[in-house]
Amino acid sequence: MLDTAAELHRISGLRATAAIHVSVPAGRPHVQRRADPDLVVHQLALGPADVCVIGGVPVTTPVRTVADVILRADRHPAVCVLDSALNRQLLTEPDLSLVLALIAGRRGAVAARSHLAEADSRAQSPLETRTRLRCVDGGVPPDVLQVEVRDADGYLLGIGDLGWRNARLIAEADGRDPHRTPRAIYEDRLRQNRLVNAGWKILRFTWADTLRPDYIRETVKRALRRSG
Repeated sequence: MLDTAAELHRISGLRATAAIHVSVPAGRPHVQRRADPDLVVHQLALGPADVCVIGGVPVTTPVRTVADVILRADRHPAVCVLDSALNRQLLTEPDLSLVLALIAGRRGAVAARSHLAEADSRAQSPLETRTRLRCVDGGVPPDVLQVEVRDADGYLLGIGDLGWRNARLIAEADGRDPHRTPRAIYEDRLRQNRLVNAGWKILRFTWADTLRPDYIRETVKRALRRSG
């Protein structure tokens, strides 16, 4: 029984070398692990509701897969998986109660419940999730995600990834691939100019910035102080 964790690992932003987990129903003959350090085999009980078929291959459902992943993963990748699954509508908000039921009583359930509490379907990338978590940990959580900025006539000037409305501050999580094409660079500059002229301040963060625990927190704090 293949595990769809491979796909959810990809959307969580884990490195390509992250382990791929294969779940084998309990009672099946033992599956010998191949000489592959990136393959992890599990034997566990699966019910009919835990399985679906994609392309003729039986796989665990998104609900079951997310439950298994957040029990194993650390906080940042776990919340990235949850946010991505919700944003891509692999899961809906009501599905989170099903995930909660599946993790009950299992090893790692306490941490997994806290990961569930931090999930937000508005995050559009793992980088946005990681940036948000750094802000939360630093005591400067954004009050809105995907903040829309409009002019007096209601014209949409731009949408910011993370926003602090009272301070008129936006933080952008700039992924390498979406923002490196000439067209993307041009559009980013136009949008930023419109937002700045509307009185908003823009901060920009990269994946490398999220690996520095204090950098995002201190940068946002300084910007908020300057805004009074």
